[in-house]
Amino acid sequence: MIRQVRGTVITVGSNFLIIEVGNAGAGIGLRIFSPEATAARFRAGDDISLHTHLQVREIELSLYGFEELDELEIFEALLGVSGIGPKVALATLSTLTPDALRLAVANKEPGIVARVPGIGKRTAEKVIVELKDKLAPAEGELAALATTLDADAEVMEALTSLGYSVVEAQRALQQIPDDITGVEERLRMALVQFSD
Repeated sequence: MIRQVRGTVITVGSNFLIIEVGNAGAGIGLRIFSPEATAARFRAGDDISLHTHLQVREIELSLYGFEELDELEIFEALLGVSGIGPKVALATLSTLTPDALRLAVANKEPGIVARVPGIGKRTAEKVIVELKDKLAPAEGELAALATTLDADAEVMEALTSLGYSVVEAQRALQQIPDDITGVEERLRMALVQFSD
């Protein structure tokens, strides 16, 4: 099984990257599906390393890639929920951050999970029930996680009102260290990333 891919980005799509592995100019180009925020973070020519999941089907082999091992583990946990395939699991990680999904599971909020395209009310309830032991944060982490997510919601609203897309805003938020919790400080750090 292919568990990690390192190479150079040669093409960027909305939810995939084509990565050349092997000798530059003579390597193999692999199409790797990824969350939208991950795909948007890279440009052609960038070096990249992704944790991957190989989905084997009768007529197709598909690679799904994630920058963080945590995202891969959540993706694979989602695949274990009946009714969720790789496209919906990927859409979940494009719509919700891993922390937002953990908080929704911990607080038993299927409405948040149902925001994901392709997940209805019943499937969202299954996600909550089937992943409660796998994704729920520890008691001590829950309050800190909720505080950070509340701050991120305010920052996201501010960035989108300034004209940035949701994907751009998510990408900026994912780059901010978790130990910075204040709304103003998180917004300032997000805006600095757009000036780079």
